[in-house]
Amino acid sequence: MVTDGAGPAGPDPEAELRELRGRVASLEAEHAVRRRRHRGRSFLAAVLIVVGCVLAPLAVVAAWAADQVGDTDRYVATVGPLASEPAVQDAVADRATDALMARIDLSTMLSDVPAEDRPRLEKALGRLGDSLEGAVRALVHDKARAVARSSAFAALWEQGNRQAHGALDKALTGKGGGAVRLEDDTVTLDLAPVVARVEQRLVDAGLTAADRIPELHTGFTLVRSENVGKARTYVRLLQLAGNWLPVVALALLAAGVLLSVRRRRALVGTALAAAVATGLLGVGLRVFRVLYLDRLPASVSQDAAAAVYDALTRFLFTTVRMVVALGVVVALAAWLTGPGRRASLVRGVWTSGIEAARTTAEHAGWRTGRVGPFVRRFRAWFTWVPVAAALLVYLFWDRPTAWVVVGIALCLLVVLAVVEFVGGTGRTAPGAATAGGPDG
Repeated sequence: MVTDGAGPAGPDPEAELRELRGRVASLEAEHAVRRRRHRGRSFLAAVLIVVGCVLAPLAVVAAWAADQVGDTDRYVATVGPLASEPAVQDAVADRATDALMARIDLSTMLSDVPAEDRPRLEKALGRLGDSLEGAVRALVHDKARAVARSSAFAALWEQGNRQAHGALDKALTGKGGGAVRLEDDTVTLDLAPVVARVEQRLVDAGLTAADRIPELHTGFTLVRSENVGKARTYVRLLQLAGNWLPVVALALLAAGVLLSVRRRRALVGTALAAAVATGLLGVGLRVFRVLYLDRLPASVSQDAAAAVYDALTRFLFTTVRMVVALGVVVALAAWLTGPGRRASLVRGVWTSGIEAARTTAEHAGWRTGRVGPFVRRFRAWFTWVPVAAALLVYLFWDRPTAWVVVGIALCLLVVLAVVEFVGGTGRTAPGAATAGGPDG
């Protein structure tokens, strides 16, 4: 039987071309979908990071509001050391002197001094000048300064500030009540106990008529601002937020980093942005300090007001410096562990230096024995366990400062250096084998 000789049909070029075009179109569509998803994730991550950076300085203020404004014991512990500040002591002495001199009638008071007390009084006044009024004022001021510098003043200062804390709380949060001294957006500390002690010292000095001066109440300004009423609502909200706002800010920043396409780069940028935002809060506090002191009335001591302001904001500045240091440390750590050329160069210098030190130690006869291979085998554990421990130390440290953050980071670096030194690379330095032989 005769066949036509036609073989099986070959592949159709046009069909293959159509198939290739379909595959290319499918890949392009998949890439476009992936690109849209990345854009959406990147946009959401950017929003979360920006909101977290905005909340970072507010979280610092919230922690201050909960720590200082809402806690009387913390507040008293903060302002207690002011009793030993010379500027505060001089301001208290000046206020007590002005209050007493406004109630002293020199002619009547000196005429009522008993004859047996006049020589002692005249002797005291004679050492202080020729002007009678000036001499009496100098005597009163001398006794007032002695009271302000005495050990009893510290107790009076602490007790008075404990009572005045209610006024400060009311001024900044709108709550509180009772016998508070809040007048015209000014929180004052009642110096009546100090004035009473000055009166007693005047009586002991021979000015017995001072015992007839009625009880005097004069105020020492702690906080004064025309904007206290405006700031009250915001501070109250921050106080209610308390320690939750820092957690929320940190959660938003972490979520933004995790949603980012390039997480390491996002972590570096986020840490630096949070540090800058919090640093701007510190700059704002410094600027506000100057404006606040410039707007105080002439009757308020600038030095004393500056000391009070610095004491009340010390925790704020400490937290600002701590957050800035933490942001820089986190950004530096994220950058150094990245694949960048400069980061790789720094890591190479680090490992090369440690390896050189290890080689020198091996030449000197130092051996790790079985410890070296064991550390190399579980290097990941020996790396991440110290990192976790450093994080826990920071989290459980009461009121960490910037130096605490730097210290923890340096300690972690030392531990990692020891792990690298002990673990090494597993290579034997030239000559190390003979150095450990029978003749070595």
